[in-house]
This record gives sequence, structure tokens and C-alpha cells, in this order.
Amino acid sequence: MATMSASSSSSSSSSSSSSPPAAAKARPIPSRNPLPLSASQEAQVRDVFYARVRAKCGPEIKAFADCAQGRTFSAPFLCRGPLHVMNNCMKIHATPEEQDAAREEWFEKRVERQKEKERKARRKLEQEKFLREWWGLPEKDREIARREMEKLERPERIGGFVSERRKKFGEEGEGR
Repeated sequence: MATMSASSSSSSSSSSSSSPPAAAKARPIPSRNPLPLSASQEAQVRDVFYARVRAKCGPEIKAFADCAQGRTFSAPFLCRGPLHVMNNCMKIHATPEEQDAAREEWFEKRVERQKEKERKARRKLEQEKFLREWWGLPEKDREIARREMEKLERPERIGGFVSERRKKFGEEGEGR
């Protein structure tokens, strides 16, 4: 019995010494962009991801589209080959690494999106002011105009804001 346990422990130690490197390789690397995004921001990242994958599989998508052009019921049967090629290409390129690259691209273009948003909002305010002058309508309340300008100056939210009503760690009333 003692020899049995010794042999099993030696075999388990040899298997455990070889398993950690394999387990370490199998674990996914965490994303380099751990900030939580809102649902609409995640949808924008997903759109960037899909566009990147479609750009890499452009010829395969074009071949399938050319095959399916003008066909309705017969397209799944006659265009099965190009469909499989297109799907395999998309499966190859739709990886977590590509998703991380799309997320990084989204973060890089954040400043551009903010500037474009501000430009459109300022243009809208200018047009509204012009129309009010043109038609002789009363000016906007100064307080409303000031709030709109403050809203334009705020940066894009990423990760959200902490609620003012939320109790912070270490404040009284900590134990519930």
C-alpha cells in the first residue's frame, strides 16, 4: 500500500510539473483595455471589429456576393463553396486579439469623435440662433444656453461617474 501511494504521488508530481505550463498557455490573456464601456460604446467597438474583419476578408465576401447575385432560392445550393470560404476566413480573423485591436482603435479615435461631436453641436447652436434672429423669435434663456455650452465642454464618459449619493469606503454607516 505504501509503495502504491509513493508511485501514485510520483506520477502525480510528474504530471503536475508538466501541467502548469500547459495551463498557463491555455489561459486567455486579459484585455489591455479593461475600462468598462456603455452599451452604445461597446456597439461602436463591435462595429469597428466587424469592419476590420470584413476588410481582411474582402475578396472572399466579393466572390460570394458575385455568386449570389441574381439568385434567390438556388443561392445556398449553388454558392455553397464560396460561402464556406467566406465563413472560414471570417472565423480565422474574428479572434480576441482582433477584438482587442478594434477596441484600441476605438480608444485612439476617441478625441476625433469628441471634436466632431462638438463641431456639430456648435453648428446646431449657430443655426438655431440664426433662425431665432431671422424669424424674430425671443432669445433662449441665458441659463439654458449656458448649460448647453457646459455640456459641449464635458469630455466623453468612459467608465462612468461615481454617484454623489454613494457612500465611500471608510465613511460612517459602512456596516449594514
